[in-house]
Amino acid sequence: MLLEFQTENFKSFKDRIIFSMVPAPKQKGLDYSILNTKVGKKDYKALCSAVVYGPNAAGKTNILGAIQTFKSIVLRGNIKNSAPSSPNPSDYYLELIPNNTLKEKKNVFFSIKFIHNNYLINYSISLDLGLFMDKDYERTVLNEELEINEKKIFTRENNKLTFDNLKDIETLLITNYEKKLKAIHTIVEDSMQKEDLFLMNGFKTILSPAITELISDYLTNKLEVAYHADLMETVPQFNSKTAIDNFMNEAVKDFGINSNKLVYVKNKKTDEPILCSIMDDKRVLPAEMFESYGTVRFVNIFPIISHALKYGGTLVIDEFDSSIHPMAIMSIIGVFHNDEINKNHAQLIFNTHNPLYLNGNLLRRDEIKFVERDDETKCSRHYSLSDFGTKGTNARKGKDYMDNYFISAYGAIRDIDFSDTFKKIVEE
Repeated sequence: MLLEFQTENFKSFKDRIIFSMVPAPKQKGLDYSILNTKVGKKDYKALCSAVVYGPNAAGKTNILGAIQTFKSIVLRGNIKNSAPSSPNPSDYYLELIPNNTLKEKKNVFFSIKFIHNNYLINYSISLDLGLFMDKDYERTVLNEELEINEKKIFTRENNKLTFDNLKDIETLLITNYEKKLKAIHTIVEDSMQKEDLFLMNGFKTILSPAITELISDYLTNKLEVAYHADLMETVPQFNSKTAIDNFMNEAVKDFGINSNKLVYVKNKKTDEPILCSIMDDKRVLPAEMFESYGTVRFVNIFPIISHALKYGGTLVIDEFDSSIHPMAIMSIIGVFHNDEINKNHAQLIFNTHNPLYLNGNLLRRDEIKFVERDDETKCSRHYSLSDFGTKGTNARKGKDYMDNYFISAYGAIRDIDFSDTFKKIVEE
């Protein structure tokens, strides 16, 4: 369950932003949108959904990209470039991360706070990556901090280590860990690479494989980021000649398919699965030839939505509602808000241009997020509708959020008029 993500000096975000999934204080209504869990004796709450608005090129996708990039860095355990592995180039070309307006270098910062397996984890890193596109720069992990259940476990300043509160997590540490502490200081300070994360290297191998496994499991299996989800293609794993989830066929019938049913058929030459439509007379056609693009898109995102709900994951999707009717999207949001279905504390985060979700009966004010970009500085900022307060504003409950958004009551919108440009094209 994601509580908070922060980043600084990531692409268009020069200053630090806090993307919070913690309910804002004094919010009333839509209480079914709140997830509740306990860590020890303390209660924690989180939002089950969030939608991000803003004009084109404002930086909405950069928030999702920052989460994906941080996830990739932690899982590989270093800040070296790697082979391309996702549609997000800053995952593997880290020289693309720093804000391109800066003339002097500034540290890149990431932090994440989440609950997994009854532990509250707060992990942050501060990186010196140089300036934008400085690919020959000698990169350095400047700072790492790990907190578990609100108690600091270790701090790394350059290659100097400080440990605290280890007795509180003894069950997660190796036996006789006290004897390893001196060795860890020596190894890290003398030989650890500046580009390596201590969490995924020295800490993992010498002190606690269990903690690194806990964090890796959350990032790998619970935090799903679909960056440019309109390009995503789900590839099923199956042994028989044909296979498709029966539940998916139930869903696409509600969605509205043109054929009798959908099925994956294995290509005889390449062994690759192809999504196909089965007609009433048993003829089979590739689905992309017969179904709408929206239907094919829905089939591709359906498995990750199902996985999040079944296992309690946090699903972060770029271009979620592209080519999909808003009524279908509203139904999916409603599923995440349904206490009887969302028993495992799944979360849905996505960006959009569709104003229909600016509805106080569908989303809380703290679930509605904005990103806008300053024309002078070329940098982005992030805020929530709940940041406006309620007294004397257009953000209080009962107001028409959609109408107010279009009159720029909340910012994060741009007046666009192409008339002059097209007039010149026609005249010339």
